[in-house]
Amino acid sequence: MDFVCNFPAFSIVLSMMGAIVSSALKGKWAKHLNMVILFIVMLMSLCVLGYTLQTGEFFVYTMGKFPAPWGNEIRAGVLEGLMATFFCIIMILSLLGGRKHFYQDVEEDRRNLYFIMTDLLLGSLLAMVYTNDLFTAYVFVEINTIAACGLIMIIRNGRTIEAAIRYMIMSLLGSGLFLIGICILYDLTGHLLMSSLKESVANLVSQGEYVIPLTMTIALMSVGLAIKSALFPFHAWLPDAYGYSTISSAAMLSSLVSKGYIFLVIKIMYRVIGFDVFANSKIINILFVFGILGMIIGSVSAIKENDIMRMIAFSSVAQIGYIYMGFGLGSQAGMIASVFHIFSHAATKALLFVAAMGLRDASGGSKAFIDLTGAGRRHLWAGIGFTVGGLSMVGIPTFSGFVSKLLFSQAAIFSNHKMLIALIALAVSTILNAIYFMKTIIRIYSAPGEEIAAGTQKCKSDIRYILTIVSFLLLNVLLGMSSTVFYFLIEKGLIMFD
Repeated sequence: MDFVCNFPAFSIVLSMMGAIVSSALKGKWAKHLNMVILFIVMLMSLCVLGYTLQTGEFFVYTMGKFPAPWGNEIRAGVLEGLMATFFCIIMILSLLGGRKHFYQDVEEDRRNLYFIMTDLLLGSLLAMVYTNDLFTAYVFVEINTIAACGLIMIIRNGRTIEAAIRYMIMSLLGSGLFLIGICILYDLTGHLLMSSLKESVANLVSQGEYVIPLTMTIALMSVGLAIKSALFPFHAWLPDAYGYSTISSAAMLSSLVSKGYIFLVIKIMYRVIGFDVFANSKIINILFVFGILGMIIGSVSAIKENDIMRMIAFSSVAQIGYIYMGFGLGSQAGMIASVFHIFSHAATKALLFVAAMGLRDASGGSKAFIDLTGAGRRHLWAGIGFTVGGLSMVGIPTFSGFVSKLLFSQAAIFSNHKMLIALIALAVSTILNAIYFMKTIIRIYSAPGEEIAAGTQKCKSDIRYILTIVSFLLLNVLLGMSSTVFYFLIEKGLIMFD
């Protein structure tokens, strides 16, 4: 086995060890350690991506050298390497972009706790990406939930505590359903390893045995992870969790946490149940309906908001709806579109939150739309960042959001029974996206009245903030202009999933 095959396990262990070591460090040193770990993990993830591209096949790493079914396995292919690399990049930029407000919002004696939670979040995301064992995935789902709650309530006030409690309640409901699904599946098959599970499920389906329990298992695991990823109508916790957190937390929660759960759904579809079995179970139709409703209702809720942070949060509900709508199409083209949108939404949503922070700073700390009038003039880079992020979400060419909507449209055309509904939903959602993003862009570049102008000031960006915005812009344009490369990587990665 080549040495690179150790890197997924090294990445997970390094992240978890970083959390332990950070507990004994002061905030400054915990922050430095976190950044070092992120860059090392990013480099190892790039090596995994390069190695699997070179060999053209996935590899399996057996923990402790104990073979299945006694040992635990890590499995890595092109999609895992790409996803892990992307998660690290987004986390680095989110932390850099929110650096200024981190020191303002988080008390000094709690700063090392923040980076403990960040390390745990990274480790749990990597484990969900790489693990080949369903129960191990559940364990790290719970670690991810605890870390996310810690990041929400790191600011000690009533709003964040309430948001964290609501998030915890909904997440525990989702985790419980997911665990029940795992228990039933283990009872049916006697396996927890994903590759063994897929073989056993295929045998049960071919023999026509345990049809109802198997359908219930698929439903429980799908709905459980849908709750945790804030699919409509399970999204009530999301606006407060994103809207009242620190900027770095909001960027990471919206861009990474929900995507980790969604990636786990994809793994269950392909590696546990089998994509054909999943598609024929009819559960995929429920995901399609919820996805369509999320696209529309999430956008309508965003239009009604007068708080820019909550508007961006409700926009995430709509974008998550896009992903599940792609799943619901039940085709390879729909899956590729959904996976591409995971990358597109992660890059764009983090950019929007970081840019919104700058607009808020240029408006006397207010998040209300009326006070944001002219904020793009007062804070040049924040205005540019929000404009590009908004245009991407609307689907303007050259940006990543355009490619996402194009891929969803192409996938819908080849879906006979769902084509019309999907295309209408895409058109309506795009119009709604344009309404709330374009009205915000127009407002931040409008000339403010005398009363508003008196309470605001022109902001000067520090170099880290500028570099963060520029990096997000380049990432967004890269996804939009080099979409064929990412399409190839995603297609190849999904083939390796089977």
